[in-house]
Amino acid sequence: MEPLDSQQLAARTWFEHLRDRICAEFEAIEREAGSDARFDYSPWDRVDWAGGHGGGGVRGLMKGRVFEKVGVNVSTVAGTLEGGFAQSIHGAAENPAFFATGISLVAHMANPHVPAVHMNTRFLVTTKRWFGGGADLNPPIPYDEDTADFHQTLAAACDRHDPDHYLRFKKWADDYFFIPHRNVHRGVGGIFYDHLEGDFDANFAFTRDVGEAFLAIYPALVRRRMNQDFTDADRVRQLEWRGRYAEFNLVYDRGTLFGLKTGGNIDAILMSLPPMASWS
Repeated sequence: MEPLDSQQLAARTWFEHLRDRICAEFEAIEREAGSDARFDYSPWDRVDWAGGHGGGGVRGLMKGRVFEKVGVNVSTVAGTLEGGFAQSIHGAAENPAFFATGISLVAHMANPHVPAVHMNTRFLVTTKRWFGGGADLNPPIPYDEDTADFHQTLAAACDRHDPDHYLRFKKWADDYFFIPHRNVHRGVGGIFYDHLEGDFDANFAFTRDVGEAFLAIYPALVRRRMNQDFTDADRVRQLEWRGRYAEFNLVYDRGTLFGLKTGGNIDAILMSLPPMASWS
Protein backbone atom coordinates (compact mmCIF):
# COMPACT_ATOMS: atom_id res chain seq x y z
CA MET A 1 0.00 0.00 0.00
CA GLU A 2 1.24 3.51 -0.82
CA PRO A 3 2.39 5.76 2.07
CA LEU A 4 -0.45 7.75 3.61
CA ASP A 5 -0.77 11.46 2.99
CA SER A 6 -1.35 13.86 5.88
CA GLN A 7 -5.15 13.69 5.72
CA GLN A 8 -5.23 9.91 5.49
CA LEU A 9 -2.79 9.59 8.40
CA ALA A 10 -4.74 12.04 10.56
CA ALA A 11 -8.02 10.18 9.97
CA ARG A 12 -6.51 6.76 10.64
CA THR A 13 -4.82 7.98 13.82
CA TRP A 14 -8.10 9.43 15.13
CA PHE A 15 -10.11 6.28 14.43
CA GLU A 16 -7.54 4.15 16.25
CA HIS A 17 -7.46 6.60 19.18
CA LEU A 18 -11.26 6.54 19.40
CA ARG A 19 -11.20 2.73 19.34
CA ASP A 20 -8.81 2.66 22.29
CA ARG A 21 -10.99 4.99 24.38
CA ILE A 22 -14.24 3.19 23.58
CA CYS A 23 -12.79 -0.23 24.38
CA ALA A 24 -11.35 1.05 27.65
CA GLU A 25 -14.76 2.43 28.65
CA PHE A 26 -16.55 -0.80 27.76
CA GLU A 27 -14.03 -2.82 29.75
CA ALA A 28 -14.56 -0.47 32.70
CA ILE A 29 -18.27 -1.24 32.56
CA GLU A 30 -17.49 -4.96 32.70
CA ARG A 31 -15.31 -4.35 35.78
CA GLU A 32 -18.24 -2.54 37.42
CA ALA A 33 -20.37 -5.65 36.80
CA GLY A 34 -17.78 -7.92 38.42
CA SER A 35 -16.52 -9.32 35.12
CA ASP A 36 -12.90 -9.61 33.98
CA ALA A 37 -13.85 -9.69 30.28
CA ARG A 38 -11.49 -7.84 27.97
CA PHE A 39 -11.20 -7.23 24.26
CA ASP A 40 -9.32 -9.76 22.19
CA TYR A 41 -7.55 -8.08 19.27
CA SER A 42 -6.92 -9.91 16.00
CA PRO A 43 -4.86 -8.11 13.33
CA TRP A 44 -5.53 -8.98 9.71
CA ASP A 45 -3.95 -8.14 6.35
CA ARG A 46 -5.59 -7.77 2.99
CA VAL A 47 -4.37 -8.68 -0.49
CA ASP A 48 -5.87 -6.53 -3.22
CA TRP A 49 -7.69 -8.45 -5.95
CA ALA A 50 -4.96 -7.29 -8.36
CA GLY A 51 -2.35 -9.02 -6.16
CA GLY A 52 -0.81 -6.12 -4.20
CA HIS A 53 -0.77 -5.51 -0.47
CA GLY A 54 -4.05 -3.78 0.31
CA GLY A 55 -3.66 -2.74 3.93
CA GLY A 56 -5.56 -4.34 6.79
CA GLY A 57 -6.98 -3.74 10.21
CA VAL A 58 -7.62 -5.02 13.70
CA ARG A 59 -10.77 -6.76 14.88
CA GLY A 60 -11.54 -6.17 18.55
CA LEU A 61 -14.03 -8.55 20.14
CA MET A 62 -15.30 -8.89 23.71
CA LYS A 63 -17.86 -11.25 25.25
CA GLY A 64 -18.70 -10.37 28.83
CA ARG A 65 -21.37 -10.13 31.49
CA VAL A 66 -22.83 -6.85 30.22
CA PHE A 67 -21.72 -6.96 26.59
CA GLU A 68 -22.88 -10.34 25.33
CA LYS A 69 -20.93 -9.59 22.16
CA VAL A 70 -19.30 -6.33 21.12
CA GLY A 71 -17.01 -5.76 18.17
CA VAL A 72 -14.91 -2.64 17.66
CA ASN A 73 -12.99 -2.75 14.40
CA VAL A 74 -10.53 -0.38 12.75
CA SER A 75 -9.21 -0.78 9.24
CA THR A 76 -7.12 1.06 6.69
CA VAL A 77 -7.27 -0.41 3.19
CA ALA A 78 -6.41 0.66 -0.34
CA GLY A 79 -6.17 -0.68 -3.86
CA THR A 80 -8.52 -0.85 -6.80
CA LEU A 81 -12.21 -1.67 -6.80
CA GLU A 82 -13.04 -4.72 -8.85
CA GLY A 83 -15.23 -4.64 -11.94
CA GLY A 84 -18.65 -3.05 -11.85
CA PHE A 85 -18.54 -2.42 -8.10
CA ALA A 86 -16.49 0.72 -8.77
CA GLN A 87 -19.48 2.23 -10.56
CA SER A 88 -21.42 2.26 -7.27
CA ILE A 89 -18.76 4.07 -5.24
CA HIS A 90 -18.65 7.88 -5.10
CA GLY A 91 -15.87 9.14 -7.37
CA ALA A 92 -14.69 5.71 -8.55
CA ALA A 93 -16.52 5.34 -11.84
CA GLU A 94 -13.68 6.87 -13.88
CA ASN A 95 -10.80 5.56 -11.76
CA PRO A 96 -11.26 2.47 -9.52
CA ALA A 97 -8.36 3.32 -7.16
CA PHE A 98 -9.53 3.81 -3.57
CA PHE A 99 -8.42 4.34 0.03
CA ALA A 100 -10.60 3.83 3.11
CA THR A 101 -9.99 4.10 6.83
CA GLY A 102 -12.52 3.94 9.63
CA ILE A 103 -13.94 2.53 12.81
CA SER A 104 -16.97 0.27 13.03
CA LEU A 105 -18.72 -0.82 16.22
CA VAL A 106 -21.70 -3.04 17.03
CA ALA A 107 -22.72 -4.03 20.57
CA HIS A 108 -25.25 -6.73 21.44
CA MET A 109 -26.12 -6.67 25.11
CA ALA A 110 -26.86 -9.41 27.64
CA ASN A 111 -29.74 -7.54 29.29
CA PRO A 112 -32.69 -6.96 26.91
CA HIS A 113 -33.33 -3.58 28.56
CA VAL A 114 -29.91 -2.30 27.46
CA PRO A 115 -30.09 -1.04 23.87
CA ALA A 116 -27.87 -2.53 21.23
CA VAL A 117 -25.98 0.05 19.21
CA HIS A 118 -24.13 0.63 15.97
CA MET A 119 -21.54 3.32 15.27
CA ASN A 120 -19.31 3.82 12.26
CA THR A 121 -17.25 6.71 10.94
CA ARG A 122 -14.93 6.58 7.97
CA PHE A 123 -12.82 8.58 5.51
CA LEU A 124 -12.70 7.51 1.87
CA VAL A 125 -10.59 8.63 -1.06
CA THR A 126 -11.30 7.95 -4.72
CA THR A 127 -11.14 10.80 -7.20
CA LYS A 128 -13.03 12.54 -4.38
CA ARG A 129 -12.46 12.71 -0.61
CA TRP A 130 -15.24 12.44 1.92
CA PHE A 131 -16.32 11.43 5.40
CA GLY A 132 -19.33 9.32 6.29
CA GLY A 133 -20.84 7.42 9.16
CA GLY A 134 -23.12 7.96 12.10
CA ALA A 135 -24.63 6.13 15.06
CA ASP A 136 -28.01 4.53 15.68
CA LEU A 137 -29.67 2.98 18.72
CA ASN A 138 -31.30 -0.44 18.45
CA PRO A 139 -33.22 -1.34 21.64
CA PRO A 140 -35.21 -4.58 21.79
CA ILE A 141 -37.28 -2.85 24.49
CA PRO A 142 -37.31 0.90 23.74
CA TYR A 143 -37.43 3.56 26.44
CA ASP A 144 -38.44 7.09 25.48
CA GLU A 145 -35.89 8.53 27.92
CA ASP A 146 -33.01 6.63 26.33
CA THR A 147 -34.11 7.53 22.81
CA ALA A 148 -34.42 11.22 23.71
CA ASP A 149 -31.03 11.37 25.42
CA PHE A 150 -29.31 9.60 22.52
CA HIS A 151 -30.83 11.91 19.92
CA GLN A 152 -30.23 15.06 21.97
CA THR A 153 -26.55 14.22 22.35
CA LEU A 154 -26.15 13.65 18.62
CA ALA A 155 -28.17 16.78 17.84
CA ALA A 156 -25.86 18.87 20.03
CA ALA A 157 -22.84 17.52 18.17
CA CYS A 158 -24.49 18.35 14.84
CA ASP A 159 -25.57 21.83 15.91
CA ARG A 160 -21.98 22.82 16.73
CA HIS A 161 -21.22 22.53 13.02
CA ASP A 162 -24.35 23.23 10.99
CA PRO A 163 -27.93 23.89 12.16
CA ASP A 164 -29.22 21.77 9.26
CA HIS A 165 -27.08 18.72 10.02
CA TYR A 166 -29.23 16.99 12.63
CA LEU A 167 -32.59 17.00 10.85
CA ARG A 168 -30.97 16.09 7.55
CA PHE A 169 -28.84 13.29 8.97
CA LYS A 170 -31.64 12.00 11.23
CA LYS A 171 -33.90 11.61 8.21
CA TRP A 172 -31.07 9.90 6.34
CA ALA A 173 -30.76 7.39 9.21
CA ASP A 174 -34.53 6.84 9.32
CA ASP A 175 -34.57 6.15 5.59
CA TYR A 176 -31.44 3.99 5.58
CA PHE A 177 -31.99 1.85 8.70
CA PHE A 178 -35.29 0.49 7.42
CA ILE A 179 -36.17 -3.12 6.58
CA PRO A 180 -38.41 -2.93 3.50
CA HIS A 181 -39.52 -6.56 3.50
CA ARG A 182 -40.65 -6.18 7.15
CA ASN A 183 -41.85 -2.58 6.72
CA VAL A 184 -40.20 -1.64 10.02
CA HIS A 185 -37.24 0.45 11.13
CA ARG A 186 -34.23 -1.38 12.51
CA GLY A 187 -34.28 0.64 15.73
CA VAL A 188 -35.07 4.11 17.06
CA GLY A 189 -32.65 5.88 14.72
CA GLY A 190 -29.82 8.29 15.16
CA ILE A 191 -27.86 10.02 12.43
CA PHE A 192 -26.32 8.84 9.17
CA TYR A 193 -24.28 10.89 6.72
CA ASP A 194 -22.17 10.20 3.65
CA HIS A 195 -20.21 11.98 0.92
CA LEU A 196 -19.34 14.86 3.29
CA GLU A 197 -16.64 16.45 1.15
CA GLY A 198 -15.03 19.81 0.50
CA ASP A 199 -13.51 21.31 3.64
CA PHE A 200 -11.43 18.50 5.13
CA ASP A 201 -10.75 20.25 8.44
CA ALA A 202 -14.41 21.11 9.05
CA ASN A 203 -15.70 17.69 8.06
CA PHE A 204 -13.01 15.93 10.09
CA ALA A 205 -13.91 18.04 13.13
CA PHE A 206 -17.57 17.07 12.73
CA THR A 207 -16.68 13.39 12.40
CA ARG A 208 -14.60 13.58 15.57
CA ASP A 209 -17.53 15.19 17.38
CA VAL A 210 -19.79 12.32 16.31
CA GLY A 211 -17.34 9.92 17.92
CA GLU A 212 -17.14 12.03 21.08
CA ALA A 213 -20.94 12.22 21.27
CA PHE A 214 -21.22 8.46 21.03
CA LEU A 215 -18.62 8.00 23.77
CA ALA A 216 -20.48 10.46 25.98
CA ILE A 217 -23.97 8.98 25.69
CA TYR A 218 -23.85 5.25 25.02
CA PRO A 219 -21.92 4.12 28.13
CA ALA A 220 -24.33 6.25 30.18
CA LEU A 221 -27.30 4.37 28.70
CA VAL A 222 -25.62 1.03 29.40
CA ARG A 223 -25.05 1.93 33.03
CA ARG A 224 -28.65 3.12 33.32
CA ARG A 225 -30.12 -0.25 32.30
CA MET A 226 -27.53 -2.99 32.86
CA ASN A 227 -28.73 -4.01 36.34
CA GLN A 228 -32.43 -3.91 35.48
CA ASP A 229 -34.32 -7.18 36.04
CA PHE A 230 -35.67 -8.96 32.98
CA THR A 231 -37.93 -11.91 32.30
CA ASP A 232 -37.81 -14.89 29.96
CA ALA A 233 -40.37 -13.07 27.80
CA ASP A 234 -37.99 -10.10 27.57
CA ARG A 235 -35.23 -12.42 26.36
CA VAL A 236 -37.51 -13.96 23.74
CA ARG A 237 -38.38 -10.48 22.52
CA GLN A 238 -34.67 -9.61 22.34
CA LEU A 239 -33.76 -12.72 20.31
CA GLU A 240 -36.58 -12.13 17.81
CA TRP A 241 -35.55 -8.48 17.45
CA ARG A 242 -31.97 -9.64 16.78
CA GLY A 243 -33.29 -11.71 13.89
CA ARG A 244 -34.56 -8.53 12.25
CA TYR A 245 -31.18 -6.87 12.89
CA ALA A 246 -29.38 -9.77 11.18
CA GLU A 247 -31.73 -9.58 8.21
CA PHE A 248 -30.91 -5.92 7.65
CA ASN A 249 -27.16 -6.37 7.93
CA LEU A 250 -27.06 -9.33 5.55
CA VAL A 251 -29.50 -8.00 2.96
CA TYR A 252 -29.25 -4.19 2.94
CA ASP A 253 -26.20 -2.90 4.81
CA ARG A 254 -23.80 -1.09 2.47
CA GLY A 255 -20.86 -1.42 4.86
CA THR A 256 -21.18 -5.21 4.82
CA LEU A 257 -21.23 -5.19 1.02
CA PHE A 258 -18.24 -2.83 0.80
CA GLY A 259 -16.20 -5.04 3.11
CA LEU A 260 -17.01 -8.20 1.16
CA LYS A 261 -16.44 -6.56 -2.24
CA THR A 262 -13.05 -5.17 -1.21
CA GLY A 263 -11.70 -8.40 0.23
CA GLY A 264 -11.88 -7.47 3.90
CA ASN A 265 -11.59 -9.88 6.81
CA ILE A 266 -14.78 -11.97 6.93
CA ASP A 267 -14.86 -12.26 10.72
CA ALA A 268 -14.44 -8.50 11.09
CA ILE A 269 -17.11 -7.76 8.49
CA LEU A 270 -19.66 -10.10 10.06
CA MET A 271 -18.89 -9.17 13.67
CA SER A 272 -22.11 -7.11 13.48
CA LEU A 273 -24.21 -10.27 13.64
CA PRO A 274 -25.65 -11.14 17.05
CA PRO A 275 -24.31 -14.13 19.02
CA MET A 276 -27.84 -15.58 19.27
CA ALA A 277 -31.06 -14.76 17.45
CA SER A 278 -34.37 -16.43 16.72
CA TRP A 279 -37.14 -16.46 14.14
CA SER A 280 -40.61 -17.60 15.12
